[in-house]
Amino acid sequence: MKSSELIKLLEKNGWVLDRIKGSHHQFTHPDFSFVVTVPHPRKDLKKGTLNQIIKSAKLKN
Repeated sequence: MKSSELIKLLEKNGWVLDRIKGSHHQFTHPDFSFVVTVPHPRKDLKKGTLNQIIKSAKLKN
């Protein structure tokens, strides 16, 4: 999955871009008190990185 596709999925599920630090986009959600970080731009996120972001964001794989 591309990082841009993951970002669209996060935004569709209520995550909002909070800030950008270098090549990392950090998202917040009104229901959670933590930040989810997505490396961007990336053509293909590694499987482990992708799964960890999905798990952290409480999304279904």
